[in-house]
Amino acid sequence: MRTHLKTLGLLAAAAIALTACGESPNARPADTTSDAPAELVFAVVPTDNSEELLASFEPVVAAIEEETGLPVEIQAVSNNAGVIEAQVSERVDIAVYGAFSYYLASDVAEVEPVAKDQLTPEPGSGSVSSLGVTAPGSGISSLEDLTGKDVCFTDPASTTGYLAAAAALMEAGIDPQEDLNPVFAGSHDVAVTQMIAGDCDAAFVAETFVTELLPARGIIEDGDTETFFTSDPIPGTPMVVGSWLSQDIKDGVVRAMEKYDAVSAVEAGFCEEDAQREAPAPWGEDVAGSPACEWGGTGAFAFEPATDADYDPIREICETTQAEVCRDDA
Repeated sequence: MRTHLKTLGLLAAAAIALTACGESPNARPADTTSDAPAELVFAVVPTDNSEELLASFEPVVAAIEEETGLPVEIQAVSNNAGVIEAQVSERVDIAVYGAFSYYLASDVAEVEPVAKDQLTPEPGSGSVSSLGVTAPGSGISSLEDLTGKDVCFTDPASTTGYLAAAAALMEAGIDPQEDLNPVFAGSHDVAVTQMIAGDCDAAFVAETFVTELLPARGIIEDGDTETFFTSDPIPGTPMVVGSWLSQDIKDGVVRAMEKYDAVSAVEAGFCEEDAQREAPAPWGEDVAGSPACEWGGTGAFAFEPATDADYDPIREICETTQAEVCRDDA
């Protein structure tokens, strides 16, 4: 088993444990021989709007409670490294985080993916690509045109904001550290806006920021960017469970994710009316406009089955790049 303890340090200055420290709720009570935990702990990593994020997971948690028969405590952990550290000590039973975080966690914690987000009813719709974008008229139309240029990335540990692009550059014979000037902007939206402002010649970011999120916020408009690179799809956000849980409990989590989606969760009473929205048109005529719960952080339609093999593309990217955040001796 590879050890990524220093890698986790790169993801966060220090791995922050769960806000409720102390003995795990999964510790077997002294007066019983039962292997069943008293409750399940579900961890998420807050975004800029933590209250909104937690609220979007409440119906997911309700579905898991319904199918496992166990209470589920949802906790916000300050960063992905904190979640992974808590999984190592078996203090987080269920977690949702990025594909690269699962790659790291799978080497140090006994965890397995059981589901991944599905943004529309179409299987695989939770996958996302890395885009290389530039301003119109820049003269950049291929990876080879980036030699000697200032290029904005997001973070060295971001799959869509750096690693997928770095792998593609290396396969094209371009060293992403030596043959161009990498600028790490820290986030996808900043990378795009810095490129538009002229602070860099091109940017690599997750596709959804260019096609959906930034246009919806009014930050960019049609014609502000041109795409010159699209990576192979990167698997969607995984839901990961601890392998220490009984098969019955793991089956219950899987059943909850297969049985309910954002629309049927309303019918099951998993979200209050003031926490509902209209199902968007891309979800299809059958449900568009119907009441829907916010479902799992990304505004997904559902979760679909996932396996460890789904995340082989991350391993392949790390094999190609030998990036510091991937290496055994990182």
